[in-house]
Amino acid sequence: MTFLRRAVALSSSRKPCRFFSLALLVLLSLPHSTRAFATAPDLDTVLTGSRQRIEKLDYRATGRLTQVGADGKRTNYKMAAKAHWFPDGLRMLFEFAGAGSDKTSLLLRMSPNGRLTIEVMKPGDKASSVVPFEHWSDPLLGTNFSYEDMIENWFFWKTQELQPSTKYGARDCFVLKSAPGAQDKTSYDSVTSWIDQGIMLPVQVVKTLHGSGQQKQFTAFGLRQNGGMWSASQMEAKLPGKPDSSLLVIEGGSPKANLTAKDFVIGPPSAAK
Repeated sequence: MTFLRRAVALSSSRKPCRFFSLALLVLLSLPHSTRAFATAPDLDTVLTGSRQRIEKLDYRATGRLTQVGADGKRTNYKMAAKAHWFPDGLRMLFEFAGAGSDKTSLLLRMSPNGRLTIEVMKPGDKASSVVPFEHWSDPLLGTNFSYEDMIENWFFWKTQELQPSTKYGARDCFVLKSAPGAQDKTSYDSVTSWIDQGIMLPVQVVKTLHGSGQQKQFTAFGLRQNGGMWSASQMEAKLPGKPDSSLLVIEGGSPKANLTAKDFVIGPPSAAK
């Protein structure tokens, strides 16, 4: 996920989330105070800022995951999400509820060096199961988001290259190209992030799938500052040349949730008590 060819005004009129800051991706990052660079940054500066943001995660969020078909038809799933960085790395838990009582739970764990494991519990399952690596790129509930897309593992890959800075819309951005090393398990050959220079948040991300070369494009909307912190209310995922899109919308939550390990138990309701 070049991202959408159209210019996107990130001060969009779409209603922003009051609490939640988005780093993806995907998807789901800690609010980060404003910081500006008086001189040209080096690679270590950009990487350190990006990794430290992830290493401070401690949030709860609610919202929805929406698939918008080529005919405009929308399929919605209610979403609850939480994330916390522990001494052994990051844990993220997502719960998606569709029609009726059907619920899909997704638990992602990332070690401090970026090693990733994914567990899923689908409707009808009695326990969670590990998602095999070859299925990390599978669509999440039929959307353009995959299981792996729900976490920002690429900032921890071995190969990182700072490209020439550029503008994305009205924003001055660092451009970071990340590629996995031999020890990095991922569905992607590379990920390029456009990172706002003032707030150190990615405003667009382009991922290139391994093997096929297919690109996936992710765009953040609704960035705003609240009490010195920056937040995003929505992430859109698109595949170039296809008319459908997927939206991850944040509607509420808390950026400082004081979560513990017991908040990341995946399983039936009785197992989480």
